[in-house]
Amino acid sequence: MPFEIIRADITRVKADAIVNAANPALKMGGGVCGAIFKAAGPEDLQAECDKIGGCKTGQAVITKGYKLPAKYIIHTVGPVYRGGNYNEEDLLRSAYLNSLNLAKEHGLKSIAFPLISSGIYGYPKNEALKVAISAISDFLTDNDMHVYLVMFDKEAFAFSEKLFGKIKKYIDDRYVDEKEFLDKGRRLQEEYIQYQASLMETDLIKEKKTRSLEDVVNELDETFSEMLLRLIDEKGMTDVETYKKANIDRKLFSKIRTDKNYKPKKNTALAFAVALELNVDETKDLLQKAGYALSRSNKFDIIVEYFLEEKNYNIFEINEALFAFDQPLLGL
Repeated sequence: MPFEIIRADITRVKADAIVNAANPALKMGGGVCGAIFKAAGPEDLQAECDKIGGCKTGQAVITKGYKLPAKYIIHTVGPVYRGGNYNEEDLLRSAYLNSLNLAKEHGLKSIAFPLISSGIYGYPKNEALKVAISAISDFLTDNDMHVYLVMFDKEAFAFSEKLFGKIKKYIDDRYVDEKEFLDKGRRLQEEYIQYQASLMETDLIKEKKTRSLEDVVNELDETFSEMLLRLIDEKGMTDVETYKKANIDRKLFSKIRTDKNYKPKKNTALAFAVALELNVDETKDLLQKAGYALSRSNKFDIIVEYFLEEKNYNIFEINEALFAFDQPLLGL
């Protein structure tokens, strides 16, 4: 199942479990912890936490969700940041992985995380985000679960300023005014239609007596699904490896495999291009099979193209960038 970065109030997220950035004593605190306690019902939640007694840094425990939309709360203790020389990264990674494994042990299908340790514990947000994405993506390589990383607001999201600047420049250099792009596109389309009409007229005269409807149908080109499955075989990849790298749900992939005429959403088609590590031209060919094209008037397209040209095929990093630019995410 996929991994999403979303902007929301974690206490309102509908998932099997939400994660509380807890303190070792499992007491009601401030920030995310305080908000979760208040929304769940502080008395009942605190009573259950007191029975557990505490939680060590990097570990995780589970309680009921009480008044929350989530059935459960997984409490994990992230490290206090002390400059990065006290095993903070490993402890933070353990907090994510132990929470995910605890959810797996309880048969949960979805879980929502805040950005652990990035508040009063002082972990730099850009570094905390890298650890979160790395740990979650590693877990999803071998497991099926819908994972959300929840940001309360845009300011809470930390994205590499250097990479943001590179992508912004790439967009600015290639972004075409939408009206200019559409006007040019219409002119080219009209010319192409006229050209095709002249060819068809010639062909119809030549073949009118010999071509049948069956002949026309048999000349249909390879569909998106057929091309996708062919590329998977050519790349020597398995189905599981492909849909996981594409951040695609297994059930959706099954539909694509069984229906040769399946028409995917554009972000789904692009997700497969990333998973298959296609170059820009190959990506355009795959998109064309689904009836899409890369547009210079669409920031979403340009950002994905940037990563393709950079040969960076980490879909979670691409989605991190798309989220930073307020664009829809790949896969899902």
